[in-house]
Amino acid sequence: MEDGFRHRGQRKRLIDKLRKRGEFDDRVLDVMANIPRHSFLESSFSDWAYRDEPFPIDCEQTISQPSTVAWQTTALQLLPRQRVLEIGTGSGYQAAVLSLLGGRVFTVERHKPLYKKAKLTLKKLRLDRGIRFFLRDGNRGLPEMAPYARILVTAGATSVPQALLEQLSIGGILVIPVGPENEIQQLLRITRRSETEYEEEKLGLCRFVPFRSGIA
Repeated sequence: MEDGFRHRGQRKRLIDKLRKRGEFDDRVLDVMANIPRHSFLESSFSDWAYRDEPFPIDCEQTISQPSTVAWQTTALQLLPRQRVLEIGTGSGYQAAVLSLLGGRVFTVERHKPLYKKAKLTLKKLRLDRGIRFFLRDGNRGLPEMAPYARILVTAGATSVPQALLEQLSIGGILVIPVGPENEIQQLLRITRRSETEYEEEKLGLCRFVPFRSGIA
């Protein structure tokens, strides 16, 4: 989908509003300012793509609202060339953000239609460089590529999967929403301090689609 003057103008206004809040890393917002969010949505939502709202995508999943993407990504504190595991590729938008920040991205999706569509979308937009896609059960992480300096989960888990903690490098950061299914969750930032020690921070309340097991 073409990135015309209208969409670029709408995107600039959205990013300006997010920047004025003073809550998000400027690097993250600079990257988001260059990604055509409307290209990750169905054409019927194109006119509303730059509202700060989530929208439905295939497989009863959603693309997170831009402020949530900015919040999670800021919390992740991703540095250039760091290995980052994303659990829940979804539309592929968040993977594009991580890649343009300089991350070496490994993204996992359990829904085959989303996995295939995200790969195609990012390839068409020429945003797939530095991203490796996997059709897997996210509860198991991606052990063959571990460890990771950063792990980002884009679905709400009832508890933190042990596999993700084990695949985090020492000094690494995991950002994950945790709470009862279909209820308000808490966004956690977990830092691995040693082989056995983890430090947990509560960042605020949120609501994400459920973190499911298996391949769909």
